[in-house]
Amino acid sequence: MPKPTKGPRLGGGPAHERLMLANLAAALFTHKSIKTTETKAKRLRPLAERLITFAKRGDLHARRRVQSIIGDKEVVHILFAEIAPLVAEREGGYTRITKVGNRKGDNAPMAVIELVLEPVTPKAKNTKKTAAPVAEETPAEETPAEETPAEETPAEAPADEAGAESTEEGEAAEAAAEDADTTK
Repeated sequence: MPKPTKGPRLGGGPAHERLMLANLAAALFTHKSIKTTETKAKRLRPLAERLITFAKRGDLHARRRVQSIIGDKEVVHILFAEIAPLVAEREGGYTRITKVGNRKGDNAPMAVIELVLEPVTPKAKNTKKTAAPVAEETPAEETPAEETPAEETPAEAPADEAGAESTEEGEAAEAAAEDADTTK
């Protein structure tokens, strides 16, 4: 019997494992959240994320590949028509696993695996890096464009940038000196 690619065998052979994971994936896409053992949830996550990536592609070949794994046309339709548009901007991380304690009967560790369907919020850029170029542009904007010919502008720009950098370094050194004086 061939060994599974990774992780525990989940109580059967490779064919049983493949069918069990396909059924778990179908249930996840239908209900958006399922409660199962931690081991099954951890084994389901890569399969579910791969199927969602196929659904985001949306072409016929991707639909047929997902259909070959899941087998239920209604679930494949839900995946392609409802779930894929909701996660279109997300670049991975379509599922979330939350541990919920142990099962009463056999004390098996349980987990809830759910789809992450919230819209993605872009992270804010570092304000120090974005504020520095704005400060460098203000001296160039103060000089009238009529007095400076267009050919001399690129030659002067590096000098202005170097001057702005040296003044920023000087200001940073002064601020550090003031901080040191206030702490004493």
